[in-house]
Amino acid sequence: MSCQTDTSSNTVVAARFEGGVRRYLRGLGGLLVFLLVWWVGSMTTQPSYLVPGPVDSVRAFVDLFVTSTAVVVPLFGAELVLPTGLAHLAETLFHYVPGLLLGASCGISLGLAMGWNGMLDDWLRPLVRVLRPIPPLAWVVFAIVWFGIHHTGAAFIVFVGAFWINFYGAYGGVEDVSSELTDAASTLGVERDLSMLKLVALPSAAPQVLTGFRTSIGRCWMIVVGAELFGAPGVGYEIINASNNLAMATSVAYMFLISLAFLCMDVGFRLVERRVLAWR
Repeated sequence: MSCQTDTSSNTVVAARFEGGVRRYLRGLGGLLVFLLVWWVGSMTTQPSYLVPGPVDSVRAFVDLFVTSTAVVVPLFGAELVLPTGLAHLAETLFHYVPGLLLGASCGISLGLAMGWNGMLDDWLRPLVRVLRPIPPLAWVVFAIVWFGIHHTGAAFIVFVGAFWINFYGAYGGVEDVSSELTDAASTLGVERDLSMLKLVALPSAAPQVLTGFRTSIGRCWMIVVGAELFGAPGVGYEIINASNNLAMATSVAYMFLISLAFLCMDVGFRLVERRVLAWR
């Protein structure tokens, strides 16, 4: 009996490994096809600077780490000398991180409150429906007037984007809490107050809340680059600055940098998410 169990277990492991290898090879194949199409496009497009090829883009990416640039840390005033690419990435992070964290905190808090409290939901739902369709970048004009073209203004734009994504993640998570769970908790003596929210609603809504935050990590990179196109310091500003000088390979290099930064953040958050949801 034990031999049969071991054999079946080995078969399952082998099947999973084989499936993983196939997925990896398919992904690698898709990447190679993309690079081939990119290379052909760069070779057939004139003038050549319009579509920089993969090789030129990689060279430009390496060049970002050859020279050094000084960057000032907001609030502290300390000056750091970093490789040029990392210096401009740091400038972006100086408004990306505060905007993301503050927007996520406010969005999750309000989403949980409205999803759990029907009266508060009745009061604020019309306002939410009015404000939600407004794109975050539409607030750029107010950010410039209120805060100027600097880190605070860009952080405000990121805040707006992160707020709505996390708000709906938390709001939907609490609304989807099964009535069977709350009824079962009530029979066990849990009152429908903060205790019910803490013991039942939050654990049940956690997957959607975390999914909303993970989504906002990527979406806010799009938003922050858009905000920087209007003059705030960072990677987005360098992309438009390079394109103004027809250095399109440098623009692509900064796009690579954004992609790598997002991938690192996404992988890190997925590890945290698995640990937080290990009880599932």
